[in-house]
Amino acid sequence: MSAPPEPPPFDPADPLGIDDLLEPEDLAIRDTVRAWTRDRVLPHIAEWYESGELPVVRELARELGALGALGMSLEGYGCAGASAVQYGLACLELEAADSGIRSLVSVQGSLAMYAIHRYGSEEQRREWLPGMAAGELIGCFGLTEPDHGSDPGSMRTYARRDGDDWVLNGRKMWITNGSVAQVAVVWAQTDGGVRGFVVPTGAPGFSAPEIKHKWSLRASVTSELVLDDVRLPADAVLPGVTGLRGPLGCLSHARYGIVWGSMGAARSSFETALAYAGSREQFGRPIGGFQLTQAKLADMAVELHKGILLAHHLGRRMDAGTLRAEQISFGKLNNVREAIEICRTARTILGANGISLEYPVMRHATNLESVLTYEGTVEMHQLVLGKALTGLDAFR
Repeated sequence: MSAPPEPPPFDPADPLGIDDLLEPEDLAIRDTVRAWTRDRVLPHIAEWYESGELPVVRELARELGALGALGMSLEGYGCAGASAVQYGLACLELEAADSGIRSLVSVQGSLAMYAIHRYGSEEQRREWLPGMAAGELIGCFGLTEPDHGSDPGSMRTYARRDGDDWVLNGRKMWITNGSVAQVAVVWAQTDGGVRGFVVPTGAPGFSAPEIKHKWSLRASVTSELVLDDVRLPADAVLPGVTGLRGPLGCLSHARYGIVWGSMGAARSSFETALAYAGSREQFGRPIGGFQLTQAKLADMAVELHKGILLAHHLGRRMDAGTLRAEQISFGKLNNVREAIEICRTARTILGANGISLEYPVMRHATNLESVLTYEGTVEMHQLVLGKALTGLDAFR
């Protein structure tokens, strides 16, 4: 009887051997996005974050379009048609650079483009999706309102019929890409229920003032949308859905990307802490040689790679068509919460240096405070899972 083969060496970057679950094409896509962020984002992101702006957003959008990262998992109309796992790997690499960059891609592809692709007419798809996939057109997604975040069913934005036209009035808040977008997917109450509208941002009565003075997602364009008697033709409405299942379906797709993306921010912070612990000396030796530091690193690694495994599992389920919204809530709740804890622990290993923009840790930690809240707060995902577990609705 022959001896069993020797296991491969332990890899601190992949301690569970998760890469063995990936196909060569998966790894190639991951490596391509990682190389792009290394060349185009990482040299500048601290400066963008400190200044509170993303001055090259249109250039980055076109480059991301050339990579096939916009609407990446959609089919046709210039979209890449990638698998859910491949899209997830791209989100992880983008957020390892910065949550704002992943948000740009997520809102473009998983919200605005997904809404048009899933619920739009063929004419709407042909008009908007090719340019959005190429990054020539930027989109945004208007659901959240100043007074209605977790309760979108109470939105006040209203669309009324005027002859064959629609006239929209209302406000949307905390809208990524809003002031640089050429097209907005806006959700509004109508006499027949909630409907989605494809709104060219050059339409009279539409404005998108940028939101300033943020302490999170500073390298990201965030805006308010103001709709003041915006007149649209009859064919501006998304014909494929009525009611909240439309925007909520889009949000599920975007939340899936966050499950992966949050692990990118966590990985960046963990890798920074691991390298720092090996070079920073106190009491005559690297701090990585002390038990308390090793305990922190071990706990961080466990939660990081458990989270990546969870994301991979959900991605395989999405590719198989068996992924449920409750399972996405499971992933977002766990992974974002653990990612924040990893960042906070990494900050303690770096000591005072942890608050410096010379290192990415505090930037990731503050960004994740927004990621924890948007696309469903912790409490909302807890209630989604609570209802799934008990069969009892505690939302009202």
